[in-house]
Amino acid sequence: MMEHLVSFRFNGPLEPQKQQELLALLHGLKEQVPGIVELTAGFNETEETGNIHGYTLGLRVTFTDREALRAYGPHRAHQAFVASLEGLVEKVVVVDYPIAP
Repeated sequence: MMEHLVSFRFNGPLEPQKQQELLALLHGLKEQVPGIVELTAGFNETEETGNIHGYTLGLRVTFTDREALRAYGPHRAHQAFVASLEGLVEKVVVVDYPIAP
């Protein structure tokens, strides 16, 4: 299995409606993209404020294997999410690593 972690830093604060829209798109990926075992996403509520560095949205996706992770990037549902970020994102950090089943 492969773990896919993503943190998003936005250009500025997002309205609550936009936050909910983004979360709905992310959570919908599990039903639309083959190979997703588990998906969680949410807006940062950490009390470790010195470690936020402006990153406010986190995503964790567990894939069945590396091939499923590779197929995720160009998938139409993922691309729709990427398009919804147009003009909103300042920086994205991605970490992918294999995990034991």
